[in-house]
This record gives sequence, C-alpha cells and structure tokens, in this order.
Amino acid sequence: MIGFQLSEFAQYCLIGLGNGAVYAMVGLGLVVIFRSTGLLNFSQGEIAMFCTFIVWQFYDLGAPLWLAMLLGMAVGFVFGALLFRVAVQPAGDPHKNPLAVVIITIGLFLGVNSLAQLIWGTGDKDLPPLFGNGSFVLAGVTFDYQKLGTLAVLALEVVVLFLVFRRTKIGLAMRAVASGPESSALAGVPVTRILLIGWGMAASIGAVAGTFAAPSRGLNSNLMLQILVLSLASITLGGFDSLVGAVVGGLIVGVVTDVVPKYVGFLDKVPLAPAFALIMIVLLVKPEGLFGSRQVTRV
Repeated sequence: MIGFQLSEFAQYCLIGLGNGAVYAMVGLGLVVIFRSTGLLNFSQGEIAMFCTFIVWQFYDLGAPLWLAMLLGMAVGFVFGALLFRVAVQPAGDPHKNPLAVVIITIGLFLGVNSLAQLIWGTGDKDLPPLFGNGSFVLAGVTFDYQKLGTLAVLALEVVVLFLVFRRTKIGLAMRAVASGPESSALAGVPVTRILLIGWGMAASIGAVAGTFAAPSRGLNSNLMLQILVLSLASITLGGFDSLVGAVVGGLIVGVVTDVVPKYVGFLDKVPLAPAFALIMIVLLVKPEGLFGSRQVTRV
C-alpha cells in the first residue's frame, strides 16, 4: 500500500514537472525582456500563442514538427522584433516611460489575441506531441517521452541562454542596457537594436513553449492565458532577473499546483491557491525571489 502511494505521488510529481517546464519556458521569455528593459511584458503569453499558430501552419503545410517549430521560432523572432518596433519603441525609452510601455504590452495582449482569432479562427487546432505519445514504466511510475522531452528542451534553453548572456557581446550588451541604457548608448551600445533582439528572443522561446503546451491543452487563442499567470508566478518566486530562478520557480509551481490539490480535497476547485500561498511566503522572507538580485539604492 505504501509503495503504491509513493508511486502515485511520484507520478503526480512527474506530471507537475512536465507542466512546470512549460511555465518555466514562458518565464524565460519574460526574464529575457526584463533583463533588457527592466519591465514585464504582459503580452508574452499571447505572443507565444501566436507563434505556436505559426508552428502549426508550417506543420499543416507538411513540414515535420521539429522543422515547423524551428521555422516558427525564426518567424516568431521577426514577429517579436516587429511588435517592439511598431508598438513599443514609439513610446520612447521603457526605462523612462515604464507605465506607458506596460499599458502598451497589455494592449498587445488583446490585439495579438484578436489577430490570431482573425487569421486562424476560434476552433482548436491539432498539434501532436513533439516526442510522441510513447512512455515506459519504471518502479510503478509511467514516464511519458513528451514530459521527459519537455524537461530536456528546457535544460537546453537554459544552457543556450546562459552562454548568450555570459559569453557573447549581445548578452553583455543586453545586461548593460538593463542596468543603464543612457550610459550604454554613450559607450556605443546600439540600445534599440538590443531591445529588438530581446523581444525577438522572447518570442522564439514562446514558440517552443507553445509547441509543448498545445498537444495537451488544445491550440486555440486561449492557450496561454492560464500559463502566463503561472509563469508570472514562477518568476516572482524565482526572481525576475534570474534564468535559473525562472526554471526553478516554474518547476516548483508546476509540482505544487499538480500535487497538492490531489491530496487536499477542497483545493480541487482552486488549484492555483497552493502555488500563490507559497509565493507569498517566499516574498515575505525574500522579496527579490529565491534567485533574484537584491536592488541596492542610494539615498
């Protein structure tokens, strides 16, 4: 009986880790933009949804799913950069006009959602799992290839982003722009181009997240609504400027939201409550999040 309970608990945890990996992917996109602008992009979820439709479009035209995802990432990069150029850049420096930029991202949330419905309709589109529907059983726990593949792709994303931010001139420039856009511009950093790249990278990451979310949730214009909320919770928990924090926070939120309601009956109706309760506790103890950088200001 105990062994059965343990295997059941492990099964719930594995499901939570798979779902949490998707939250972490969207969270990585949020962190990329935050690290270059210091602001949250509330349209990140809808941009990810739109890019997932682009992936589906390539797949529907006959491309293998892995190729469709890569093409969707490329087109998504252009789409994200275009959104910044057309909608965000006219508002001026996001560091000087943060409220205006936040309002614009909320407007993009509504606009991109409507645009997706206009192009692809409101019905669900079928997108198969990238790693198939296969699974294997070990110690009484079923391991889905898709869940394991999601975790593996998340790990690859983290490694790539870490190398970009730590080992490339673009990553160094993005960190410089986030900390001081005016001084960066005086030092010769092309601030606008760096912000374009940041938005493009976030959109590409969103395409990957949507590709893994769509098979189980159904691809429609509401694909990312709940995922965005949980991703915001993830980076709040892990730290707004931390790639590792986005991953750890996403996995924790995924496990908590999938496991706790299974053992606490009344939480079935409010499955998000445990995650947000955990976040409130963490923020009371460490307001910058588990891995976030503490802001130091001079008085």
